[in-house]
Amino acid sequence: MNIWRWLTTPDPSSTYTASKIGRIAARFVLFLLAVTLINTLLSLTPLRPYVATWWGSAIVVFALYIPFARILILDTPGAMRQQGLRGPAVKPSASAVRRKERNRYAGVKKGPPGGGRGGGRR
Repeated sequence: MNIWRWLTTPDPSSTYTASKIGRIAARFVLFLLAVTLINTLLSLTPLRPYVATWWGSAIVVFALYIPFARILILDTPGAMRQQGLRGPAVKPSASAVRRKERNRYAGVKKGPPGGGRGGGRR
């Protein structure tokens, strides 16, 4: 199997299996390797005094986390919920249902049939 495809494909199981933990660890090690490499290369430039501080290193980590974030959060519970890989859909709240019904008739001069303000026959 292609290693990159193995790293970037989410695991469909909802529990933390050995394979899923291995993927998460491999992604994390890849991220650490990239941060260390970039930090070392930047320390060879005139930016060395800035990269040698804690805030300079933090800036490098945050700058590299942005492109890596999509890969790092693949198998987290929040990402699985967004992708629909975990359990049934969440039932909408009662207020959301009422709002949807109210907006269904938005822009219509006459209200819904059978009641409400101005609706139906009088």
